[in-house]
Amino acid sequence: MGQVHVVDRLRDLARNLWWTWQPNVVNLFRELDPALWRQTDHNPIEFLQKLAPEQIEKRASEMALQSRIDYAFRRLNEYLANTDSWGATFAGTLRARPVAYFSMEFGLHESLPVYSGGLGVLAGDHLKSASDLGVPLIGVGLLYDQGYFRQSLDANGWQQEQYPPANTDLLPIEPAVGRDGKPVQISIETNAGTLHARVWRVDVGRTDLLLLDSNVPENNESDRKLSARLYGGDARVRIRQEVLLGVGGIRALKAIGVQPSVLHLNEGHSAFAGLELIREKMAGEAVPFSDTVREVAGMTVFTTHTPVAAGHDRFGAALVEEHLGKIREGMHLSYDDFMGLGRVYPADHNEPFCMTVLALKLSRHANGVSALHGQVSRRMWQPMFPQKTEEEVPIGHITNGVHLLSWLAPQMHAIYDRHLGPDWPRMMRHPDTWAGIENVDDGELWETHQVLKARLIDFVRRRLAMQAERRGESEAKIKQAAGALDLEVLTIGFARRFATYKRAGLVLSDADVLARMVNATDKPLQIVFAGKAHPEDQLGKELIQNIVRRARETRFEHRIVFVEDYDMNVARHLVQGVDIWLNNPRRPQEASGTSGEKVLFNGGLNCSVLDGWWAEAFDGKNGFAIGTGRTHSVPSVQDQRDHDALIATLREQVVPLYYDRDPNGLPRRWIARVKASMRSLGWRFNADRMVMDYVETSYLPAALGKSCLMKT
Repeated sequence: MGQVHVVDRLRDLARNLWWTWQPNVVNLFRELDPALWRQTDHNPIEFLQKLAPEQIEKRASEMALQSRIDYAFRRLNEYLANTDSWGATFAGTLRARPVAYFSMEFGLHESLPVYSGGLGVLAGDHLKSASDLGVPLIGVGLLYDQGYFRQSLDANGWQQEQYPPANTDLLPIEPAVGRDGKPVQISIETNAGTLHARVWRVDVGRTDLLLLDSNVPENNESDRKLSARLYGGDARVRIRQEVLLGVGGIRALKAIGVQPSVLHLNEGHSAFAGLELIREKMAGEAVPFSDTVREVAGMTVFTTHTPVAAGHDRFGAALVEEHLGKIREGMHLSYDDFMGLGRVYPADHNEPFCMTVLALKLSRHANGVSALHGQVSRRMWQPMFPQKTEEEVPIGHITNGVHLLSWLAPQMHAIYDRHLGPDWPRMMRHPDTWAGIENVDDGELWETHQVLKARLIDFVRRRLAMQAERRGESEAKIKQAAGALDLEVLTIGFARRFATYKRAGLVLSDADVLARMVNATDKPLQIVFAGKAHPEDQLGKELIQNIVRRARETRFEHRIVFVEDYDMNVARHLVQGVDIWLNNPRRPQEASGTSGEKVLFNGGLNCSVLDGWWAEAFDGKNGFAIGTGRTHSVPSVQDQRDHDALIATLREQVVPLYYDRDPNGLPRRWIARVKASMRSLGWRFNADRMVMDYVETSYLPAALGKSCLMKT
């Protein structure tokens, strides 16, 4: 194999994000230069640019990697060419006119930082599973030059945000080309001037993702920065981003020759897509608004993720007219009629324009992301449907799942290969597939988990030492950081967005009680925290600061730690290595949550409030519940109740079960619960099942123009 051959094949592998869920391909890059792989944040494009071709050739020869590179390259091309898929059999209707999946963010890998948290990671997992299943789908989002933000903490534990600009030459993106073979650029006319954007394409296995980028010379300086940051800026920046996503996304699809049969709006941010499609159809087909809106609504699927009223985007009427006035004129609607599309009460001129209301009015297929969230959403939006009872409100639910292969540790993958059968990834959605987990030797499963836990602890120690060094702390402090955590101690993970309703500090509410548990001589515990607060969320930042200050107290040293700059890489280590995943939102404000789903596949257990996905997953033997699902109208009372229930669950159930060992040192009853978790939940909470649910209950009916109500 020649030098160019090796390098070219590696570059081809790097350009398709299929590699991100192929551990053997990840290992190819890592083995070429482990230190550089880590330094480049696992970005194979940057990694390959920093290695001279002759270095790659030499290393590949020394490590005998040529045949493995060839094999990976063949597997990629076989995957791309394969037409024997679930989608080919059950979603053939979508082949000529695919699903267009709109989302403000996509979490595909840490090397493409166009995501902030759960919403984006869910969108990324949706694209990957659509690819694996062969479901014709194309994603539409924005390219953020500076991503969300990189997090660091100062000496006082206060969050600092950095926005390093991305180099597009180091991202897995290519210019999207139109039917004329030229790079696509779109424009949007508004009453504030014309907005321009170029369009990039990302290959995600067999699925394409289009990303719009406003950093083009045709825009003024302000608009060039429009797509620089995710969830940054004021209301004017936000509405312009959402115009770019929704209106611009429809125009980008048209420019590349894609005519979707289904619009899937992942949260209300992209609801302007429906307006643009209505305007476009009215202009091209000379059909009145009433008929066109019925047609577009019939082909639109809307997924809402936000059970908190304040979390829904709302804009003033003047701002909407400034940016959508041209669209309104193209739809031949009066100012008042147009504004009424975004209001629960159309005649109330004081009500702001709500993107979720617009999305609900422009869709006939709406769903929450768990059974409980569906109930909450029907209650929240019942005023929009005054003639219907709460149960009749047309919002169903499809519970979220995770793209298993993206989050599964290679060591667990090997166990599944041996005991679930070689075809288990294709069959994971079937309950019978998971019966084989009972045949896994307890010692094998426990030893594998301990290896992953040791890997997590090593990762955390390195990160803590780096954090201490960056803050200029003493050599003694750096050395101390490098000695945090203990492999033999029950390890709890808590990592997510630091919104106040997620109550990151609940376990710390009574520090004296926790200190006694952390420092117990026979059955101690330790906690790893990670997560970001929105730059404008002062209360969220205070939560982080309070946790960091507690962690620095002598009684909590080595036992409570905070890992900075939470991203998909940090998440991967945590969900693969913790013993227990802690989730304690204020019920019922967690729409679904998916991080705990990643944990169950890697041999950890969940300890959660009965909210989101856990409310329908917990059966008494596959994890631990905090409380009984009771709520209280006074938040402080509910918080105290849940804290007491959390401590009781840890003391009376989690800790004793973890430390109950047989003569061989194995926690047999704990391992039995891990197996029960995998067997009862593995088939239900994966993204393949989720995407299949969307196809069968939403996409196909929408493509065929049939209204339906999803699972209720």
